[in-house]
Amino acid sequence: MCEFTVFLEGEIVFRDAVYVRVEGKNVLLRNILGETKTIEKCRISEVDVTSERLILRSLME
Repeated sequence: MCEFTVFLEGEIVFRDAVYVRVEGKNVLLRNILGETKTIEKCRISEVDVTSERLILRSLME
């Protein structure tokens, strides 16, 4: 199973994400255990399946 480590501005903000959904300016993350985390004011910048990395970037306002 592909589980992603999620980075925001070079720092790990979530591990083992199996579900990701964009909700407006936020990104919802969920792991296999059902634990969730919402990262506010960001966007998905890169998805690397081979390295199991999901890169987020902060939105500039």
